[in-house]
Amino acid sequence: MMKEREESNQAKNKKSGLKSKTQKIKAKLLKSYYGNPMKDMKLIAITGTTGKTTVAHYVHEILRAADEQVAVLASDQPFKTQMLHKFLSDAWKAGANYVIVTVPAEGLRDNVFYGLPVYIAAMTNFVTAGLNDMTPEEYLDNEKTLFDMNPEIVILNHDDINYDTFEDFRGKKETLEYGLTGKDVKILNSKLYTKGTEAKLSIKSEVVDVATFIPGETAVSYMACAAAIASALKLKPENIIDGIAEYTS
Repeated sequence: MMKEREESNQAKNKKSGLKSKTQKIKAKLLKSYYGNPMKDMKLIAITGTTGKTTVAHYVHEILRAADEQVAVLASDQPFKTQMLHKFLSDAWKAGANYVIVTVPAEGLRDNVFYGLPVYIAAMTNFVTAGLNDMTPEEYLDNEKTLFDMNPEIVILNHDDINYDTFEDFRGKKETLEYGLTGKDVKILNSKLYTKGTEAKLSIKSEVVDVATFIPGETAVSYMACAAAIASALKLKPENIIDGIAEYTS
């Protein structure tokens, strides 16, 4: 029985290895086919078990408020390699200088993002209850794939209960942390309403009041994450305020 199980695991690993190799080849071919559009754009990759889409749209609106040309591909569901590369090509043709993409762990596992230059990698949280078809260990292993892609800047949630499992994720240029205990973007206080949320943030020691139409305590953390990304991009506080206020789900 043990021998059969061992052979079964070996077969699965071999199949997984072949699939991984095939996906990497496909990613290389698509990058070449579309003319490597990322050479002229900065990629902001947002991962985590929840909140990816909300943060992506906050950052999209903040960049628009700063008069930047930006495109966003945001979904809680995985997408195919070809869809991602076509999106990047279309964004480049439209004149975007920033692209924001949500990064599900499944996409990292399947090498959908293989070979892409990541400017900012941001993590919203790690909520084990939000995992579907993988163990916490598998999830973190896949997340590590993104942060091993040598992003220039890394954004981390210092409040996350599992922070110590990913605190060694570092950016080449800079690593920022946000949250109630965040050293770069600190949540000073918040107010929750039926149809929205307010928060007072200290962004590198400058106090900024933000408000969103998204209700709930998690919105406070998502606003702080978006503010940290905007701070890394050296955007003005008024852009952060206007952009967050503009987004409605």
